[in-house]
Amino acid sequence: MDKESQKYTLVTGCAGFIGFHLTCRLLDLGHNVIGIDNVNDYYDISLKESRLNIINQKKRFTFIKTSIEKREEVENIFSTYPIDTVIHLAAQAGVRYSLENPHAYIDANIVGFMNILEGCRHYKVSHFIYASSSSVYGANTCMPFSVHHNVDHPVSLYAATKKANELMAHSYSHLYNLPTTGLRFFTVYGPWGRPDMALFLFTKAILSGEPIRVFNNGKMKRDFTYIDDIVEGIARLIEKSPTPNLDWDGNSPDPGTSYAPYRIYNIGNNRPTNLLDFISVLEKALGKEAKKEWMPLQAGDVPETYADIDDLMRDVGFRPNTPIEQGIAKFVSWYKEYYGVNV
Repeated sequence: MDKESQKYTLVTGCAGFIGFHLTCRLLDLGHNVIGIDNVNDYYDISLKESRLNIINQKKRFTFIKTSIEKREEVENIFSTYPIDTVIHLAAQAGVRYSLENPHAYIDANIVGFMNILEGCRHYKVSHFIYASSSSVYGANTCMPFSVHHNVDHPVSLYAATKKANELMAHSYSHLYNLPTTGLRFFTVYGPWGRPDMALFLFTKAILSGEPIRVFNNGKMKRDFTYIDDIVEGIARLIEKSPTPNLDWDGNSPDPGTSYAPYRIYNIGNNRPTNLLDFISVLEKALGKEAKKEWMPLQAGDVPETYADIDDLMRDVGFRPNTPIEQGIAKFVSWYKEYYGVNV
């Protein structure tokens, strides 16, 4: 079957942590997937290449190495392939890195996002799903975080770019009737995870006998969400293209929905875990105690995250439910195998 007679799902950031798992799942479900990624050196390129090697062994996958900031190349992908659904995960990630290299976030998360939006607009994509972040809740202290809360006070540039993405998506939903769904992910972890995230950093340090940095003196809570739960939520939402909310009231506007075909969802575990409890579970999985270096709260961080997932439950009947004991055990097993660790 030639490409003109079939529909494609485009996954940006397919060599990334979430993108890799999602692409594998979609291919297993029978989707024809185009994956794009620039395979940059924000973290270990060999890890990204290992993910790509696995995906490339599957059928119905086309990989294009490019950056979403390259407007002409993005436009060429949309003009070449009949893309029906776009799942946009490519972005410059990381709260702390945004303090060091802010321009990278504007390039990827604003300019790149715009290029993908324009492709969706001009080539009549039926559903645009994109990664937002729990970071958008910023200075909000009302728990659990709800998509119906105001999120106008970000505390990092990374969070500000993700909030901007939600606003840009809404404008395109309004102007061009483009169905858009934003997903606020809560501290995703699991096998093939990002080396700059806590679980990966802690595991590497503990196995090496090095101290781990425990921020805010351990007084942190995170809604740690296992990767399979994230992927399940996305897969279900693909078929849940948003429609206008006819009850939407402009006098008391609801940020999570709209008169336009626009929705926002949290995907989180709905069970925040104390950071010290998380470390304790990891120590048990590794059979080794961590040396701890106590640190203050870092700029751009928030002390607690907690997802309200009522909308996700109502609309697709799914609740993330992987306990951290199970998720961490799977990560540790993968880590030891991938890096050849014998403990």
